[in-house]
This record gives sequence, structure tokens and C-alpha cells, in this order.
Amino acid sequence: MPEFTHLDPLGRARMVDVTAKEPTIRRAMARCSVRMQPETASRVASGSMAKGDVLAVARVAGIQAAKQTANLIPLCHPLLVGSVLVNFRIEEDRIDVEAHVDTVDRTGVEMEALTACSVAALTIYDMCKSGDRSMTITDLALWEKTGGRSGQWRRSGSDDLLTTYDD
Repeated sequence: MPEFTHLDPLGRARMVDVTAKEPTIRRAMARCSVRMQPETASRVASGSMAKGDVLAVARVAGIQAAKQTANLIPLCHPLLVGSVLVNFRIEEDRIDVEAHVDTVDRTGVEMEALTACSVAALTIYDMCKSGDRSMTITDLALWEKTGGRSGQWRRSGSDDLLTTYDD
């Protein structure tokens, strides 16, 4: 039987032991899109949605979500999140969401970036649903990660970032 990292020798779920690992700088960036009617995207851009400033609320929701990831994903380690950036690009029929998360810790922040991105997208949906129930959230994916034993990884085609780090 193969060895699974999140199962103990008896096959029970467990959290991987990262105690012996050295803390390192770790970063991750995730993206998704909220596809919508062009009129909805236009209303978000002009700030005329009935519930208020959609992107401001979605940004705060994404930041909050990154900090709560370990409470949502059962075997995810609680991390000291050092930075969360959530940005958007409004296109004719969609809003692209991008979340960056940084930490200095013993394990990566990929799940925090994916959670921030997805909750920001869900918040956009929630704030716009009264005018457009046809919206879909698509293409949630990790686009970049750095740090840790596996080093740097970057999805091909990730040159058009919405956010850049200031190093």
C-alpha cells in the first residue's frame, strides 16, 4: 500500500508534522474569474450595484478568508499570514480575481491564496446575484508559488499579473 502523507499507519487522517522544518519565506498566487453579463460588469465598474462597492467588500472578504483557511480545510496548518493582496481586473463580461499571500513559516500558503481568491469571487457573486443569477465562477487555479523544499513553480502564461510584489 502506498504511503499517504495525511494518513497515519492505521489509515486515519492526520496533519503532516512540519515541526522539524525551518521557517522560510513562502509566497503563493491564485486566480479565478467571475463570468457575468456585460451590464453587470459595467455596474460593478461604475459602483452602481445596489449592495454597494462590490470590489471593496470582495477584497476584505478575500483577506479575511486567507487568515481563516485552516478553519475551513481540515488538514491545513494554521499559518501566520504575513501579507494578503487581492486585486481585480474588470473585463467586458467577467471580473478576474487574483490573490497573493506571503508568510514566513514551515509550510506553503497555496491553500490560503486559493481560499482568498475563491471567497473574493463568491463575494462578488453574492453582491451581484440580485441583478445577474447567470454568473459563474471559473478557472480557480494556483498560478505561482515560491519557497519551501520544492522551490519556485509558475504556471505557464502567468506573465500578465494583476499585482506585483515590491521586493
